[in-house]
Amino acid sequence: MIAIENILVSDQVVEEQFVCDLTKCKGGCCEDGDAGAPLEVEELAHLNNAYPFVKSYMTAEGIREIEKAGKYVYDQEFGWVTPTINSEICAYGYKDKQGIVKCAIEQAYNDGKITWKKPISCHLFPIRLKKSKHGDTEFVNYEPREDLCSAACKLGKKLKVPAYIFLKEAIIRKYGEEFFETLDATAKYMRESQIVTGKGRRR
Repeated sequence: MIAIENILVSDQVVEEQFVCDLTKCKGGCCEDGDAGAPLEVEELAHLNNAYPFVKSYMTAEGIREIEKAGKYVYDQEFGWVTPTINSEICAYGYKDKQGIVKCAIEQAYNDGKITWKKPISCHLFPIRLKKSKHGDTEFVNYEPREDLCSAACKLGKKLKVPAYIFLKEAIIRKYGEEFFETLDATAKYMRESQIVTGKGRRR
């Protein structure tokens, strides 16, 4: 476990290798799960402001779900989340010609319509965040889905890209440049220590 102030980062975040392979998984994380994408409280306002611009990128089914359930819903286990269509694909998701799930929020961002890219939980995946009971500590865990993310794990190993490097933009967005630099320095120190002691990557 790597401790950076009150944030505890799992060793797997820097030791495991991961690169999304959308040609294989088809963006399945946007339609596979027990609920929609988790939203931080401050993201609710972002979603309210972004929706008029995001709507034109959404499917008719997605728009109907938003009109019925709201732009976000409360889940007893996960808190605020995006709505889903029939408990499957995120209401803000749509499929391109290759059958890959894309995000209407992110597309509006890429086209310069909004300044909020997408929920941070989506941007950070397969990293999952969890608060301690009293909320004074945050846990940063590496939690790829065993079957869905197997191609991403294989591609990461092939390209030798640690998960935290692949997620650099998202980590900086969430915690800032200084946090990432500290994490990167710690990861390099850990790798060098393992080389010196003759140990391979830990499991």
